[in-house]
Amino acid sequence: MQRWRGLEDIPQDWGRSVVTIGSYDGVHRGHQLIIRHAVDRARALGVPAVVVTFDPHPSEVVRPGSHPPLLAPHHRRAELMAGLGVDAVLILPFTTEFSKLSAADFVVKVLVDKLHAKAVVEGPNFRFGHRAAGNVEFLAEQGRVYDFDVEVVDLYVTGEAGGGEPFSSTLTRRLVAEGAVEGAAEILGRPHRVEGVVVRGAQRGRDLGFPTANVETLPHTAIPADGVYAGWLHAQGEAMPAAISVGTNPQFDGTERTVEAYAIDRVGLDLYGLHVAVDFLAFVRGQAKFDTLEALLEQMAADVERCKELVAAAEKA
Repeated sequence: MQRWRGLEDIPQDWGRSVVTIGSYDGVHRGHQLIIRHAVDRARALGVPAVVVTFDPHPSEVVRPGSHPPLLAPHHRRAELMAGLGVDAVLILPFTTEFSKLSAADFVVKVLVDKLHAKAVVEGPNFRFGHRAAGNVEFLAEQGRVYDFDVEVVDLYVTGEAGGGEPFSSTLTRRLVAEGAVEGAAEILGRPHRVEGVVVRGAQRGRDLGFPTANVETLPHTAIPADGVYAGWLHAQGEAMPAAISVGTNPQFDGTERTVEAYAIDRVGLDLYGLHVAVDFLAFVRGQAKFDTLEALLEQMAADVERCKELVAAAEKA
């Protein structure tokens, strides 16, 4: 899959294509419906499927300080999109100048002049251009002028997550923030993932017999609520069952919020400096401070056993 950053990266000889535009944070099951439709349409027309997205999130430019927690960084979104059959991803730098581009100019500069759109696939509430003035009706009008079709796909899937609310990135972020990672996984179609580089922490886990990978998460990452979780630590091409701790480590009067993963029953792992990923399978318990170190160690051992059981059950399912 090709990855372009900015319009200038698009090959000059690029031909017609099927395009879909959006932030697509998380590439959740609703997003997947739109992207799969775009890919299917592209295959039927014999042209490539292109996803257009933005960096940073448009809200950060339009309303500074409002950047939402991200469910997936751009490289992860690209991996997921490639898995859906997308041929190219175009990341447009979202600047103040770009935010002032009218909907009509966006159509010409991006869809017509650069991507030579043959069809554009979007959700029903898609908005674009300066002050979000463009919608799917306007896009369809432009399509008649510039010879591209517009197809609208209903992305609203519902399930048990969020009490039956339609699946969305907003709902997923809320569930992650609440620690409801199983509900988030229902929406995403996979466990919620946090990524970053392993850095040296206080190394208390090593001293206590549970050495953890202290993950320095990427900026704006959506991090689950404080507590203990079962899941997996992905490192060096391996997915290792893990007990994951999120929080400030109140037992030792910590103040900095961290994500730490203990690879269950693994000895001698040296992951410092490596980029790793942590998948959250299930919430085990909330963060707590214990009366004695012995009580903490007893609880940690119980947590590890519970995490081992949960991961084993998930891997058998």
